[in-house]
Amino acid sequence: MMSPVQAMPVAQQLVIIVNEADPSSQRIADYYQLKRGIPDAHVIKVKLPVGKKSIGRNKFEQVYQQVKQKTPQYVQYYALAWSQPYKAGCMSITSAFAFGFDEAHCAKGCNRTRQSAYFNAETRRPFQDLGIRPTMLLAGVSLDQVRDMIERGVGADASYPKGTAYLVSTSNKARNVRAQFYPLTADKLGRRIDIRIEQTDALTGRNDVLFYFTGLKQVNAIDSNRFVDGAIADHLTSAGGVLFGGKQMSLLRWLEAGATASYGTVVEPCAFVQKFPHPAIVIDRYTRGETLIEAYWKSVAWPGQGLFVGEPLASPYAGLI
Repeated sequence: MMSPVQAMPVAQQLVIIVNEADPSSQRIADYYQLKRGIPDAHVIKVKLPVGKKSIGRNKFEQVYQQVKQKTPQYVQYYALAWSQPYKAGCMSITSAFAFGFDEAHCAKGCNRTRQSAYFNAETRRPFQDLGIRPTMLLAGVSLDQVRDMIERGVGADASYPKGTAYLVSTSNKARNVRAQFYPLTADKLGRRIDIRIEQTDALTGRNDVLFYFTGLKQVNAIDSNRFVDGAIADHLTSAGGVLFGGKQMSLLRWLEAGATASYGTVVEPCAFVQKFPHPAIVIDRYTRGETLIEAYWKSVAWPGQGLFVGEPLASPYAGLI
């Protein structure tokens, strides 16, 4: 028999966190609340520095405790309605809110970090079962871009798109480590969705991109492709989660080009595949009907340094589970 939490739609299990010191955060929160029908009781206001890329551990802990106290027990997910800060101490802001601050999720240099209990887990009640509230950032280079991303996420629901998963194997050996998973991914899931393994540094002129996984510090010609609503795209590199002012391509470029979610690290991860989305897991879970936040979060084994950005409730295959 299903528990009340299991029977509750994911939208009713999500809290929006808004930075009341930041007018654009308030506008993002208002827009998302309207588009997803989030109740007022599920909007929590905090005060964070405006325009800062990172906050220290102490400030984060103070805000996190306030949020925890105001969050109903049945809530399983958070959406953060701002673009900065995207880092809390040595953790990404999304992992800090998901797990609470814990240096076991950090690493100095090329070291492993704590595995997420949510990795490839079957649960649809991560807080109730695991004490984790997966978190996504509603971020963008402008307010209009965030609104467009939200629109794409909402538009994706139950759309059953005729999209393709592009698994791109690049010339950059260090950043191409996920290519080892591509043949098995295509073999396992190729009957469910069109999967193409491409040997190239840049896809061009594709009009059906639902997934685009690659490994480069800069990806060219992104804008020449058309992303379907609900598309997930990311590039394995050291600093994709440095949203502004980094020396490598920011993950926000994917969202500018039309993707609905992306992922990148905010601290040097080294080329550990465990610190990046596993293509087979995210494709499998998303195309089985899980929401974007579920499928994407479950695909990363060591997410402590990784930033999830996108519209968390997008569900192109809603109704299959």
